[in-house]
Amino acid sequence: MQHLTWLGALAVFGAGGLAGMINAIVGSGSLITFPTLVALGYSPLVANVSNNVGLVFGNISGVYGYRRELVGQGPRIRALTPWSAAGGLLGATLLLLDHEAFKEIVPWLIVLAVVMVVLQPRLTRALASRQGGAEHGGLLLRVGSFLTGVYGGYFGAAQGVILIAILAICIDDKLQRLNGYKNVATGFVNLLAGVLFIIFAPVNWTIAGIIAVSSILGAQVGAKIGRRLPPQVLRAVIVVGGLSVAIYLLK
Repeated sequence: MQHLTWLGALAVFGAGGLAGMINAIVGSGSLITFPTLVALGYSPLVANVSNNVGLVFGNISGVYGYRRELVGQGPRIRALTPWSAAGGLLGATLLLLDHEAFKEIVPWLIVLAVVMVVLQPRLTRALASRQGGAEHGGLLLRVGSFLTGVYGGYFGAAQGVILIAILAICIDDKLQRLNGYKNVATGFVNLLAGVLFIIFAPVNWTIAGIIAVSSILGAQVGAKIGRRLPPQVLRAVIVVGGLSVAIYLLK
């Protein structure tokens, strides 16, 4: 079993806090924690499932932090969250059924996540003027929620970026309210996938616990003051870290 030094524990704590903050704001925090765990010597599978379990608590904290934006969204949550949850269960099941393939697939999933992080500002600018509350998109919205859930259950990095892009295209509402709902949907995906991982996967409880505590704190920071931080700095850290671990895993 990989031994975690005090220095490594501090690195995991810092990465978890930053991931919790980023997940609350936009959703790509696993591109901080996952590369950190891989760099510390954990296998991609252990890093993925332990990171998922730990970030569940950060997700819950992020939902609480965005509770004002969630007012009046009960019907939306009831209508769409089951699609995301079902996708999350399928994605986690696929990972458990063939975790050896994960080692080959994960570098390309990281590249996809990084691309979504890079494109996210353009999507946000293009859709920032949308106002109101009418929903449309029908089947596209539900299928998009389901497929994003599958991705999130299988790997999870940047699922929030992908989901909020789909939501902004299909739902006519303020982006901050959509971001609040995004936290709920991705939280359900991570929670259900986490339950399966706890039962069937090699979760490292030390790093999961560290990430749980730090991501709770980070999510509160993200919900309160994260929007004031330079997004270019956060995005650069995510992109550089994600591409670095992708290149490392492709060797």
